Formats: sequence, C-alpha cells, structure tokens
Amino acid sequence: MKIIRIIARLNVGGPSRHVVWLTAGLQSPMCESMLVAGVVPPGEDDMSYFAAKNGVVPLIIPQMSREISPKDVLTIWKLYRLFVRECPDIIHTHTAKAGTVGRTAGLLYRWLTLGLLVGRPRRCRLVHTYHGHIFHSYYGALKTRIFLGIEKALARLATDRIITISRQQYREIHEKFDVGDDEQFVVIPLGLDTTIFADSLNRRSLMRDELGMNKTDMLIGIVGRLTEVKNHALFLKTIAYYKETFGTVKDGRRVRFVVIGDGHLRDQLQTQARELGIEEDLMFLGTREDPENFYPALDIVALTSLNEGTPLTLIEAMANARCVIATAVGGVVDLLGEDVSSPDGLEDAGYSLGERGVLVHHNDPATFCSGLARLVEDETLRDEMGERGRRFISQNYSKDRLLADVLKLYHELTREKQAVESKAQNPKSEVGNESTTLDIGH
Repeated sequence: MKIIRIIARLNVGGPSRHVVWLTAGLQSPMCESMLVAGVVPPGEDDMSYFAAKNGVVPLIIPQMSREISPKDVLTIWKLYRLFVRECPDIIHTHTAKAGTVGRTAGLLYRWLTLGLLVGRPRRCRLVHTYHGHIFHSYYGALKTRIFLGIEKALARLATDRIITISRQQYREIHEKFDVGDDEQFVVIPLGLDTTIFADSLNRRSLMRDELGMNKTDMLIGIVGRLTEVKNHALFLKTIAYYKETFGTVKDGRRVRFVVIGDGHLRDQLQTQARELGIEEDLMFLGTREDPENFYPALDIVALTSLNEGTPLTLIEAMANARCVIATAVGGVVDLLGEDVSSPDGLEDAGYSLGERGVLVHHNDPATFCSGLARLVEDETLRDEMGERGRRFISQNYSKDRLLADVLKLYHELTREKQAVESKAQNPKSEVGNESTTLDIGH
C-alpha cells in the first residue's frame, strides 16, 4: 500500500505533529508513506525539526501556501505529476488548503487517463481530515461562503472518506454546514505519544525555577500560535479583569500568567498587555520545544479560541493531569465531557463544569474570569478534573490507537478498490456486491 499525505505547511501546531506521527508510524515493508508539504511563511515557526526527529523527510512544494494564490495552479500540476509517478493507493490531505489543491490534483489523477475512454478511471482513494474548519471566525461572510461551496464540491466530487477528529466537529461540518454525505464520514480522534510526559511531577520545578516561581505560586498558561482565531486578546482581558476583581497576590501567594507560543500578533498583544496594566503579571515565553517541562509547571491551562477542531494543547495538558478551562467550541466539548455542574447558579455565570475541565460559553472576560477564579480557589476541583483528564487521554488518545484506526480505514478503502477492480474485470463475478459494502459509522 502506498500513501501520499499532504499538508499545506509544517508550522507549529497539532496538525503538523499529527501528519508526522502518521507518516513515521505507517512506514513498513507492507506500507509506504510519503509526506508532502509547502513552505512555512515568514512570521510562523517551522516544525521541520519535529519531522527530522521522527525520521520523516517531507517532499517540499515551494508554491504551496496557506492563502489562495495563482501559484495554486502550479501546485496542483506538481501534485498531479507526483501522483502519476508514484501511483498511490491512498491520497490523504490534511487542513483546508492542502485539501483543496490535493483533492483537485487527485481528481485529475483519477480521470486524466486513457482508461477514461472505456470508463475506467484510476482507482486511487481520496481521504481528507478536518483538523478544524474555516466556516466561521476566519474570514468575512462572502469569502466564507465561497470556501464552504468549494468544500461541498470537493466532498461530492473528490473525496471517498472525510475524517473528523471529534463527534462535535462531525456535527458542525456535516449537520450544521451540510458538507458531504453521511456515509463518507468517520470520526478518528487525535493521538499523541504520552510516554514523553511520564514522571511529569518530578519535572514540575524546572520551568518554575527558571521563571522565579515558588511552590505556592499559581501559574496559569495559554499555549498556541499567536493568531486571530486563538483569541489571545480574551486571555489578556481576562487577566486584567481577574487582577482588578481578585488581585494577583493573596496571603503571600502570587498568581502569574504565561503565554507560550509565537506568531504575527505578538507585538500587538504585548502592547495590549501594557495598556491593560498587566505586563508585570504576564510573561511571553515564545515558542518552546519542551512540552514535557512546561506543562507540569502550569497549574491551569487556558484556551480562548473562537474555533477549534480538537486542540492538541488541551490533550497534552490533560495528559499531564493539568486542569483546563476553555471556550466551548468544536471538539473542546468532547474533550472536557458532559456538564456535571451542581445547581449552584452556574447557569447564570456563563460557564459550566465538565467532567474534565471548565467550559466557558460566552466570549467575554468577565465570564472567563469567573470560571478561572473557581479553579484558582478550589484545589480539590483542580486535582479531580486533572486526574480524570489524565485517565481519559491515556485511554482514548494514544498514538498507537491513532495509527491502528487510520490503518484500518486504509485497508477498508483498498479492499473496496480491489473489489471494484475485480468486478470491472469480471462483470459476472459476485465480488464487490453488498457483502463488501462498508459501514464504518461515526
């Protein structure tokens, strides 16, 4: 089996780690896996080091970029030529831009063949994974409608399976935005290598000592690219509201905040911090390559995104038994679990207590601050949620489970392909009838 996997760029984030893990993990004498990527643009951190660390050498197409560009035509042509040369069984695209150019090239690869004259296109299977979606909170109304129309067309014409990484994301993409047919979808949650977080308690002091934190200080962090959809402005406003309402020093214990990550909004956010008067309470640490050290140092991990698939940062935080508070968007709801709030007035507070973290339902600093204050003051609640989160990730989000799920899907698709080819060669054969139909569910 030959797989070509495509992502627009290997920038810092969960999708880059995901495709590297899949490419490295699905490499064997029976399975050849190739990764294709574009160039990381200026202003974004490159994760090529992560690919190299895992023994993955991606094929780079310099013309493939995040934004729509005339170069996309050349990208599609290069991908088409690659497919003709490599003859893949599976073409698997990840993220919106790679999904557009990759599936368009895949459609051309299927049909631009002499076999078309006798109604026999190439039988390569096309798979697309939504790590998030761009159907709200990214662009204006007109641009969003155009992109949604493109996604619907690609789902209909150039996709055999659509993978979503959470049930909530499936409901949004298929039921709310009407992309694809029900039988095209399969939910395959993310997976990660949790072994790097073993013995995390013994590493708790490493970053805290670096930052001058003592054992009783509370450290609250947000991890992610400094870009609009991550909504760091809400995190900063929440800090200001918390400082004004509760203060950041109480009984000798300090409450401090950190932003881990980098991006084009860094200067703007640092200016906002100064204007809000929180520059002494907040540290911008930039991109760090030691999640095994910085997650144990945090007491609470926050996420303020406007739109998410399933954020890897929350999965990593929960793998370290860190309590989390997050806006209730996308797959975050599936991660943090059902509402277990007691009837103590939380309905009016705008946040709820999930099994494994606090869900914030309103995009305003007062609401986020209320949920955050609840966690700061309740150590027992933090510990219980953190431990439930750790067990949940251990049981459901391992890298081995991810590899097994994706490989199973590939085998099912290639069996479908073989059945169709057998039936085409021998129309009287029963191979490929109802007995070979797949129902992989949701």
